[in-house]
Amino acid sequence: MSALSGRVSVRVGPVSARVAPRTVLVACGAALAAGVVSVLALAAGDYPIAPADVVATLLGGGDRLTRMIVIDLRLARVLLGLVAGAMLGMAGAIVQTTTRNGLASPDLLGVTAGAGAGAVAVLVLPGIGGPVGTPAAALVGGLAAAALVALLLRLTSGTGLQVLLVGVGVSAFFGGLTSWLLIVASIDDLARANAWLTGSLNERGATEAIVLAVTLMLTTVVLLPLAARLPSLELGRDVAAALGHRPGRSEAGLLLCAVGLTSTTVAMVGPIGFVALVAPHLARMASGAPRPPLIASALVGAALVTASDLVARAAFAPLLLPTGAVTAAVGAPFLIWLLVLARKGYSS
Repeated sequence: MSALSGRVSVRVGPVSARVAPRTVLVACGAALAAGVVSVLALAAGDYPIAPADVVATLLGGGDRLTRMIVIDLRLARVLLGLVAGAMLGMAGAIVQTTTRNGLASPDLLGVTAGAGAGAVAVLVLPGIGGPVGTPAAALVGGLAAAALVALLLRLTSGTGLQVLLVGVGVSAFFGGLTSWLLIVASIDDLARANAWLTGSLNERGATEAIVLAVTLMLTTVVLLPLAARLPSLELGRDVAAALGHRPGRSEAGLLLCAVGLTSTTVAMVGPIGFVALVAPHLARMASGAPRPPLIASALVGAALVTASDLVARAAFAPLLLPTGAVTAAVGAPFLIWLLVLARKGYSS
C-alpha cells in the first residue's frame, strides 16, 4: 500500500513527471469498467448480440447484420456517452480542486442550469439559433451563471456550505428563467425543449459525439499547462503565489475550461446531473489522492454515463428513461451522504 500511495518519477525523452501508481491503477480500472459497460451497451437492445460477437465485430469480424447493428446503429450513442461522461467528470474534478470545496460541481454551482437556460432560449425564441446557436447559447449561459456565482461569493465571502447555498440559489434563478421560456414557447418549440431538458442520449448520435470529442481535445490542450498548477492551488492562493504562480489567472483559466466542458456537454445531450459531482469523489476515494485526479475522474465519469444510459434504455424496456433520471437517482443520495460527512467534519 505504501508503495502504491507514493509517487514515482517517469521520464519520456525530455519530458518527466511524478505519478502515483495507485492513481494509475484506478484510471486503468475505470477504463476497463468503461470498456466492459460499452460492450454490454452495444450488445443490449431489441436485437440482442452476444458480448463476444460485439468484441469480434469491433475488431473487424462479425457478419453483415451484426456489423450494421453494432457499428451503424449503436456505436455512436455509446461513444457519445463515453465522451459526455468524461467531460463532466473532468469538469467536476477541476471545479472541486480549484474551489477547494468537495461539494462544488458545475451542477450545484448553477453552471448546468445557466447552460440549460441559454440553450432553451435558442430553442424557443424566434430570430436566434443556427447550426452553432444552441452550443454557443449554452456556453454563454454557463459563463453567465459562473460569473454570477463568483460575484455573489466575492460579495458574501462565502465558504463551505455557503458556496453550495449560493449555487442552489443561482440554479433556482436560471431554472425559473427556463420555466418562463417554456411557458411562452409555442407547442412545437415546447416539445423540442422538453425533449432536450430530459438529459438523454436518445436521438443523439455521431454529430453530437464529434462535437464533444473536438471540444474535449481542444480543452485538453488548454488544460495541459494549467493542470500542473492544481497541486499548488489546492494549498491556497497565498501558497500558490509564494510558489511563483498567479492564482487569480490560473483559477480563472481552469474554471473557464470547466464551464466550457459542462456547457458544451449540456448543449449536446441536455443536463445529465450529478456525474460531475460523483465521478471526482469516486476517483479520489479509490486513488487515495488528496484531490480528484483529472484523468481518473474523466474515466469514471465515462463509465457512469454509459452505465446509466444502458440502465435507462434496457432495464425498463420498452420504456426508455432519460439518462439524467438514472444519474439523479444515484447522485442525489450521494450528495446527501457528502453533506452528512461534511457535517461530521469530513475533510474533502
